[in-house]
Amino acid sequence: MMTKKSLSASRAPLILFLCQMITALEVPLDSKLLEELSQPPTITQQSPKDYIVDPRENIVIQCEAKGKPPPSFSWTRNGTHFDIDKDARVTMKPNSGTLVINIMNGGKAEAYEGVYQCTARNERGAAISNNIVIRPSRSPLWTKEKPEPKQVQEGDSLVLHCRPPIGLPPPIIFWMDNSFQRLPQSERVSQGLNGDLYFSNVRPEDTREDYICYARFNHTQTIQQKQPISVKVFSMDSMNETIAANLSDSDFYGAKSVTERRPNLLTPAGSTSTKVELRGNTLLLECIAGGVPTPVIRWIKEGGELPANRTFFENFKKTLKIIDVSEADAGNYKCVARNVLGSVHHTITVTVKAAPYWITAPRNLVLSPGEDGTLICRANGNPKPNINWLANGVTIAIAPVDPSRKVDGDTIMFSDVQERSSAVYQCNASNEYGYLLANAFVNILAESPRILTLPNTLYQVIANHPALLDCSYFGSPKPEIKWFKGVKGNNLHGDAYVFHDNGTLEIPVAQKDSTGTYTCIASNKLGKEENEVQLEVKDPTMIIKQPEYKIIQRSGQVSFECTIKHDPTLLPTVTWLKDNSELPDDERLIVGKENLTILNVTDKDDGTYTCVANTTLDSVSASAVLTIVAPSPTPAIIYAHPNPPFDLELTGHLERSIQLSWIPGDDNNSPITNFVIEYEDVMHEPGVWHYQTEVPGTQTTAQLKLSPYVNYSFRVVAVNEIGRSQPSEPSEQYLTKAANPDENPSGIQGIGSEPDNLVITWEPLKGFQSNGPGLQYKVSWRQKDADDEWTSVIVANVSKYIVSGTPTFVPYEIKVQSLNDLGYAPEPSEVIGHSGEDLPMVAPNNVQVHVINSTLAKVHWDPVPLKTVRGHLQGYRIYYWKVQSLSQRSRRHVEKKILTFNGNRTHGMLPGLEPYSSYRLNVRVVNGKGEGPASPDKIFKTPEGVPSAPSFLKITDPMLDSLTLEWGLPTYPNGILTTYILKFQPINSTHELGPLVEIRIPANETSLILRNLNYSTRYKFYFYAQTSVGSGSQITEEAVTIMDEGKMAMASRQVDIATQGWFIGLMCAVALLILILLIVCFIRRNKGGKYPVKEKEDAHADPEIQPMKEDDGTFGEYSDAEDHKPLKKGSRTPSDRTVKKEDSDDSLVDYGEGVNGQFNEDGSFIGQYSGKKEKEPAEGNESSEAPSPVNAMNSFV
Repeated sequence: MMTKKSLSASRAPLILFLCQMITALEVPLDSKLLEELSQPPTITQQSPKDYIVDPRENIVIQCEAKGKPPPSFSWTRNGTHFDIDKDARVTMKPNSGTLVINIMNGGKAEAYEGVYQCTARNERGAAISNNIVIRPSRSPLWTKEKPEPKQVQEGDSLVLHCRPPIGLPPPIIFWMDNSFQRLPQSERVSQGLNGDLYFSNVRPEDTREDYICYARFNHTQTIQQKQPISVKVFSMDSMNETIAANLSDSDFYGAKSVTERRPNLLTPAGSTSTKVELRGNTLLLECIAGGVPTPVIRWIKEGGELPANRTFFENFKKTLKIIDVSEADAGNYKCVARNVLGSVHHTITVTVKAAPYWITAPRNLVLSPGEDGTLICRANGNPKPNINWLANGVTIAIAPVDPSRKVDGDTIMFSDVQERSSAVYQCNASNEYGYLLANAFVNILAESPRILTLPNTLYQVIANHPALLDCSYFGSPKPEIKWFKGVKGNNLHGDAYVFHDNGTLEIPVAQKDSTGTYTCIASNKLGKEENEVQLEVKDPTMIIKQPEYKIIQRSGQVSFECTIKHDPTLLPTVTWLKDNSELPDDERLIVGKENLTILNVTDKDDGTYTCVANTTLDSVSASAVLTIVAPSPTPAIIYAHPNPPFDLELTGHLERSIQLSWIPGDDNNSPITNFVIEYEDVMHEPGVWHYQTEVPGTQTTAQLKLSPYVNYSFRVVAVNEIGRSQPSEPSEQYLTKAANPDENPSGIQGIGSEPDNLVITWEPLKGFQSNGPGLQYKVSWRQKDADDEWTSVIVANVSKYIVSGTPTFVPYEIKVQSLNDLGYAPEPSEVIGHSGEDLPMVAPNNVQVHVINSTLAKVHWDPVPLKTVRGHLQGYRIYYWKVQSLSQRSRRHVEKKILTFNGNRTHGMLPGLEPYSSYRLNVRVVNGKGEGPASPDKIFKTPEGVPSAPSFLKITDPMLDSLTLEWGLPTYPNGILTTYILKFQPINSTHELGPLVEIRIPANETSLILRNLNYSTRYKFYFYAQTSVGSGSQITEEAVTIMDEGKMAMASRQVDIATQGWFIGLMCAVALLILILLIVCFIRRNKGGKYPVKEKEDAHADPEIQPMKEDDGTFGEYSDAEDHKPLKKGSRTPSDRTVKKEDSDDSLVDYGEGVNGQFNEDGSFIGQYSGKKEKEPAEGNESSEAPSPVNAMNSFV
């Protein structure tokens, strides 16, 4: 069956197998092929070299390997064979070398301490693992001792020693008090690297009896506590009071309370010390000083600067931290402690040593019989490591002799290898600080050629475009590839073809006569194999009738034509675009087979319309502009696009330039402003026109710069204020000579897709940029700062190359250079890339939680060494979750929350915590690959907070003088409830509040009977809970005691007259009559003017009539002061129990309550007395105005 492939004009890269790298064969990743080929063992997974195990869990020692045939596994312990069949507790996983040691059923982890090594073996060789040192973790108890109390004078220095027990791994030290609260640290008081607590000077507030040192053993999740240390500070003030009686005032007050003193170093001792650190580790230097005032620490490096971006100051600058230490960081570091009285310094000489690290690790070698090859093992370190070779796990000096092998230091050379030379070689690079062990196999294969490309694959290309015919192969020795055309054709050769090392045949410019059958033959001394593929060359798609520029009046009709010519075997599709977007969904736009019609055009139809013709192999397009104008009532001068230029002529033919001349067309009443010159590359991109240059409208010639190996054709477009003309007819063609490439690819990047590779990508050159046939790329790389030589390969028709077997996330220098059949482009510039990232190796250490309050905590951690991040550090991620509420002691579904802190952070805040709860958290480092392992879970507890409101308050069983109250626990106690507070006060009929009564109720009660209440009285209740922190939110309720039946008859006769309908009607009638009378008097006064009676009235004033008082503006005794005063706080509210702003300026806020009314669950309205947030109820009636006498009486009814 024929497989069909299309090669577009963009030369889409093919996935090609590389069949040879330098002198070694590389096996293609073909699953069927891999199943058939023999391969020595390769260790794929193993436990770490220093493996600390949990003594409470089974020990699992990993060893996984692959090979063909599948390998068998064996182990050594402490250098001798470990027979697992003789130990019932030890088992090996099926089809694996992983050991499982069962110690959970009575076994002891200490019995299995030792050095373990795994061997994976098959008929082709043996691979070995690292030496895996198994040690169980230990968390010993503190030695029994009674620390002596410390008695010190104020201002003196003090050191509290911790001296924790030696554990495996070492414990994390921190100081706390009896309440498990972290002891605050500052520039004056801080913990040293050895765990001791240092006081630069003591103060009276340092007096306490619970300085406790804790040692946390993370591996076993245990914490050991030292006996508390008591510190008593004698202050100068207390001493002064003692001696004040014996001194005069001038003597006593002339002395300072604390004597200032110069700095002195508490640690390290002396003026000099030394420190040895390993390359890649974190260097920690410490200086802690005493003195009054507290000294300030400063760090300098003698003869140099502290390394930027790797230097950090911790512990209030008392600790200098340099991460990822290198040999350049060796030298003298000086710490200077200074205060106002002077300074003291200490010099630390730092020496940087290095465990072995790879320069070139040995790589697997696949050779065919009779070939030569080399294994290289280069490592560096301080001191320089020794290189030792092993063959199949045996020291090479005593291994079986192989005449094809010669060892020369760090190199093994192979010559004329045979199949028996297959083996696994181990390189061991070691010095006093560690070792490296790498396995690399030499696999000798004798395989006849195999062609992996599917037979009868069909390739289709457009004429004048390149064609790439694939012939992926494998064989050992490397087969020779030959191509033939036709069944009995001749061997293809010459400049018309490019033969790639991976077997691909390239036809740079395929023509119609290139169509046919091509045969690929792969042969070596063991045989040959052939494969046929088919090539079809299609005619390009062209637009022979392009849409033209249109000027249309509004409401008119316009049509654009688009007629295409295409290969008859290809099915084209035609799409129309407006302004490079899809056509609007408008029924006025009608798309025909070869045209686009727009009916009843409007201003929004103005724009550029593009016809796009697509086939499966190519795409062409043409555009035209539509301009909408207003209808012209009278004929006017027509301004239009200019006519296209004509009669184009090429003169002055040179290799890199040519002169073009033309004759302008009619400008159509709008002068031509400029000419735009475009070119077509007939060889590389036929039918595609590119901008070349433009010249002023007064110029009709142009000198054009040319590129090599381009078949040029030119056209000219005239431009005026209306727009562009149609292009001119193309000029004659001009083919420039080939030359070296002028430029190299751009956009070069090196980013690994896997932890052990480097993917190099670039933007390939366009066809005309190749400057000649046979465009290829020389890809070069080397590890940065490793003194390596450049490694280079030459590839073609791709824009990506994958370098395999790289170390994880190391920088590489990369360059990509263009070349063609005539030579190379200029030397390219170098860029820096990185091999692939892997998940971070370690978790952050020293995770500390500082609880700030009941809902907020601050998390601190030590940043992981950058070398363990194994990628671009993106930040740290905190996982935290609530374990349980300490008040309810009930666990719930764990909902983990995640907070991410970007960058190289060492702390973060956890908001929104629940009070009085137990939480767990861990911290992980994040890179571009993902998250690293989690730090050990950290448990912390939030302190108590104030509780929420009780879940409900119900009032039942109303009696004459009693009410029963029932309530529910707060939904969120947020601590241990200590008591309930009930406050209540009566409310009279005018809603005035009476005296407030407060009752404290034990926290274990859920109901209460209130006695000795007034009958038929409404009460308001305020109820809330308390913890040791304070009072929580309150809940309010109202209830009424039962009315006395003996007085109900009397109460029924006491009807409020103001609420009776007849009274309201009578008052309205009186008001209307008064209004009419006032109107009549006003009219008569205006008609009659002043009359004599008025003068008599003025002379003989009626004693009943009093003048208006000047002080308050009232009319004597006829004034009703009560009626003209503002409404009181106790005034009656309308019947709907709402207070409107326009009726009164008074507000219920003055009672200490909110103003937003709401309903209880039972429907009772509490908005008059409660708001969004309850406040303390007012004690009695705190109104600033005297209450109405009527209201005062009603309050006692």
